[in-house]
Amino acid sequence: MKKIKFLSGLLLISFGAAAQGMPPDSIKAQMIKDWQRAKFYTNAYLNAMPADRYSARAVDSIRSFSEQMLHLASGNIGLSANGTGVQRIFPGFNMEKSAGAQSKDSVSYYVNASYDFVINSLQTMDAGKFGEHVKRGNFDETRMSWINKAFEHQSHHRGQCTIYIRLQGLRPPNEMLL
Repeated sequence: MKKIKFLSGLLLISFGAAAQGMPPDSIKAQMIKDWQRAKFYTNAYLNAMPADRYSARAVDSIRSFSEQMLHLASGNIGLSANGTGVQRIFPGFNMEKSAGAQSKDSVSYYVNASYDFVINSLQTMDAGKFGEHVKRGNFDETRMSWINKAFEHQSHHRGQCTIYIRLQGLRPPNEMLL
């Protein structure tokens, strides 16, 4: 619940800042800083789970820890590509379903590559385009909204991984708000 409130607050601050005339380049710089912090935080989760437990599931009917993290990575790439306009990396490759992508090393590679993709895409993006609309499927959102959706998605799935780690009798990383 705390994470939902924090994320909602972050989104409100982003939109409030834009509404108050905060320069787009300042918004972009803050987004890059937040994505760098999120990458560091997610790596703490990846490191907290022992390699031999990446296939662990909270219950049989849901994703394993590795699948959850790979889903997070897929969302980082897809949703942020909608926002930044940068061509997706790993097109056509289903990380979650690839048997070769389930080890700790492989999962860490794809997750880190997804964060690097978002950060690099934001760094090269023209911040003046945040207000442009991009339609994907039934969604017609601004570029900034797509990027915010990507951030919300990764926060949601990283948060779910807290339970996976706790079910292994381990302590998940503390929040990293700074």
